[in-house]
Amino acid sequence: MISYRAFTKRFGAQRAVESLTLHVARGEVVALLGPNGSGKTTTLKAAAGLILPTSGEVTLGDPPRPAHEPAARRILSYLPQKVSFPDALTGREVVEFYRELRGAPPERSQKVLRFASLNGAGERAVGTYSGGMVQRLGLAVAMLPEAPAFLLDEPTAALDPDGLCAFYGLVEHAREDGRAVLFTSHQLGDAERLADRFAVLVGGRLVASLTASELKDRLSERGVMRLRLASRPEGLLAAIRDLAPAATWAGDELVVPGAAAVRPRVLDAVRSAGVEVRGLTADEGRLDVLYRELVAEAEARSGHEEVTS
Repeated sequence: MISYRAFTKRFGAQRAVESLTLHVARGEVVALLGPNGSGKTTTLKAAAGLILPTSGEVTLGDPPRPAHEPAARRILSYLPQKVSFPDALTGREVVEFYRELRGAPPERSQKVLRFASLNGAGERAVGTYSGGMVQRLGLAVAMLPEAPAFLLDEPTAALDPDGLCAFYGLVEHAREDGRAVLFTSHQLGDAERLADRFAVLVGGRLVASLTASELKDRLSERGVMRLRLASRPEGLLAAIRDLAPAATWAGDELVVPGAAAVRPRVLDAVRSAGVEVRGLTADEGRLDVLYRELVAEAEARSGHEEVTS
């Protein structure tokens, strides 16, 4: 539905995105992650038909059409990173204007205003809105067409709890309806909650693409179990290291990093040694930690390539 094939975009000598290949299928939600300046917005703008590839291609729909063609753009709903509307218009007037542009039925206006928690503010001028309310109005506009594909650039920026609920609802309904959603976010919790797949851009290059299942496995590997034991019998650590090689002592605590699947066997080994367990805690791996590792590894590789080239 949304496809990038060896997509490259340069602005003069500046490389924004390099050889990106990524596909978002119907009914799939993909979170595009990366530090500032990594090419996320450029990637979305290319799918919205707002910029042309330097090389490669970006297509939308089935059958696929080049993203810049009008027929392709009609199947898309795009929420830019920074939304802006005329201050003098009311929220309802803004929604009505875009409804007519997109050819949506009249009943959609009230529905999207209510869905974005703006039904009570629809008659107020946009100039009286807070930043979060303007962002919610942008969500309402994005929800107007029954589009097969959504591009959402930092959609949770400045959103309050009501706005977050509207965004979560938009994405979940889109998935249920078999639509494709590609969104960027610096809020990793939103990505972890909503995405079926996670693509990480660093320096314009795709450095990781993980399904939700693969992400769960990667995070599981970074989990840690801590056992507070009554004693430290000789040979226990060696036995545990046969199961979890990185296990170590920290005072009276046995620290066991690694996948959650190994923990029951570690507990069995402790019990077999006749040691009393006085406390147990388990911390799962976190997406933010894995994300920072991926970014740091990619930046280190990029720096090495620049030095050796």
